[in-house]
Amino acid sequence: MNLKQLSETLGLSQTTVSRALNGYPEVNAETRLRVEAAAAKHGYRPNSRAKGLATGKSMVIGHVIPSSSRHEMVNPIFGDFVAGASKTYAEHGYDMMFTNADDTSIEAAYRNLFQRGAVDGVVLQGPKVNEPRIEVLTRMAVPFIVHGRSTGVQAEYDWIDVNNKSSFQRATQFLIDLGHRRIALINGLEDMDFAQRRRAGYLDALKQAGLTPDAALMRSAEMTEVYGHRETHQMLQIEEPPTAILASSMITAIGVRRALEEAGLQMGRDISVIAHDDDLSYLKNGQDVPIFTATRSSVRDAGEMAAEMLIQRIKSPAAPVQMRLLEAELVVGRSTGPAPTGVR
Repeated sequence: MNLKQLSETLGLSQTTVSRALNGYPEVNAETRLRVEAAAAKHGYRPNSRAKGLATGKSMVIGHVIPSSSRHEMVNPIFGDFVAGASKTYAEHGYDMMFTNADDTSIEAAYRNLFQRGAVDGVVLQGPKVNEPRIEVLTRMAVPFIVHGRSTGVQAEYDWIDVNNKSSFQRATQFLIDLGHRRIALINGLEDMDFAQRRRAGYLDALKQAGLTPDAALMRSAEMTEVYGHRETHQMLQIEEPPTAILASSMITAIGVRRALEEAGLQMGRDISVIAHDDDLSYLKNGQDVPIFTATRSSVRDAGEMAAEMLIQRIKSPAAPVQMRLLEAELVVGRSTGPAPTGVR
């Protein structure tokens, strides 16, 4: 049903119906409720372009992908976040736009988007420890939200993040409680803020247990299946190989499992494995019993919440800064068990 048909059904002018749906104060509450009920009943959604002309907004949220992060577009974690965000955008009448920017012209890309009115706000993903994009957007005084945080940025800004440090501290402690002492960390790129926090949690747990970190058991690179396989294969060759491995993503953990299987080792019996980010739509961690013990955090839910927070920022630019820290759940699966006898 279009606007004309909805207005005819209600016996009201198209202008009145449009103003009622867009929250104009001159439309009385009774009429607004009647119009909203009819719109819901008939499945009518306002045209975002028309709504934008009426409100002076573009009704579009932007996602700017740096050229160095194009691989993120095929990452299931990125996909789940966007799926969650797009659901919330649609509920509020917003569209979503992806655009690419060269790493040397990020500021120009953002300024261009806002100056030509292409977007009302932007989502920043994958922040680094010292993230220049946050400072650029803060200086521009435009609506944005960060999926993650940046340790090196002093300015206040809206963000939503999972508690990476406590998640990895808890996971490491879980392995220590099982008797493991040679615990490896296969982390993401450690100029990324999330990876540095995960490493800090891992190191804190070792320190509290009186264990000395071994550089040979700490690896850092882009989180791919091939990376997990390669690093696990190499660590199994050292004089004192790990009895447990912490993998910083489910994708990496799949590579870890492949390397163990090729070496004739069984997860949970010969070597324990814990993965992060197991709650992915297209990469499920088993059915009734999880394959991997994992720190579970729904990226899709984070996308929904981030979008809601950004839309509130667009509506209320002067509102207090919003910060939301999510706690991951440790889910015990078949990939962990006591340290093998004789290597505790």
